[in-house]
Order: sequence, then structure tokens, then C-alpha cells
Amino acid sequence: MDRICKFLRLSGSERALLLRATILLAAIRLGLSALPFASLRNMLARLATTGSRTENQPGGAAGQRMVWAVETASRQFPAIGTCLTQALAAHVLLARRGYDSNLRIGVARNSQGKFVAHAWLEKDGAVLIGGAWHKNYAPMPVLNGLEP
Repeated sequence: MDRICKFLRLSGSERALLLRATILLAAIRLGLSALPFASLRNMLARLATTGSRTENQPGGAAGQRMVWAVETASRQFPAIGTCLTQALAAHVLLARRGYDSNLRIGVARNSQGKFVAHAWLEKDGAVLIGGAWHKNYAPMPVLNGLEP
């Protein structure tokens, strides 16, 4: 009940943004399990170019609200909120408003020697989302946007 009350206390635009982020996270999660990554990237690239490009300031309030929406939706629905889905969803939401960002993926070995990976989103070297763990991973080359 507390979650519903918090949701209802948000402004109409914040509720709409949170719902968009949740739907986008779920769609990306489904896409990751059903499609080749290249196909999903192409679909997300088309989606990212359909918005109104009104800003291009990485620290802008609108950009911070989009990251907030993705992080909040991910906390409420952990099954759809993996680091990769969060980075992809934030990239799409930001790109639709004119924010440029870079998808980063890093790799490491865990204590059992297994290969593990982490994704995050950057703008000019600053981590926008997924930054809590990124320093533990050796970054692969930058994936600029969602271009194939």
C-alpha cells in the first residue's frame, strides 16, 4: 500500500515517466530473451530516434529524472531490472530527449573463477546508471549508442 501511495504522490509527468520506464524495461528484458542482441539493438535504435530532442545536457534535471525512473522501476521489479536492461532503457529514454550516452560493458572473473559481466551507461566519462559496480570490471570498448 505504501508503494501505491508514493506513486500517487508523484506528479502526473513523473508517474507517466515511471510507467514508460517500467514498460521499456519489461520489453527490453523480453527482447533479450527472445531476440538476437543485434536485432534488439536495431529496434531500440529506431525507438531512440522517435522522441523530441529538446535537451543535450548530461546533468540536466530531465536526464536525472529519466535515470531515476529506470532505477526506481528496477528496484520495484528486480526480474526486469538487470544492469543491461537498465543501461539500455536509460539510453533509449535519454536519446529520445537528445542526450548522448555510451553503453559500456565490463568483464571480470568472480571468486569461483567464473566469467561475469556488468553494463553501465556513461556520458563524457561520468557514469549515469550502473555505476556502483563498474570499477570491478575491465571495460570492453565503448558501444556508442545503439547503432548496429
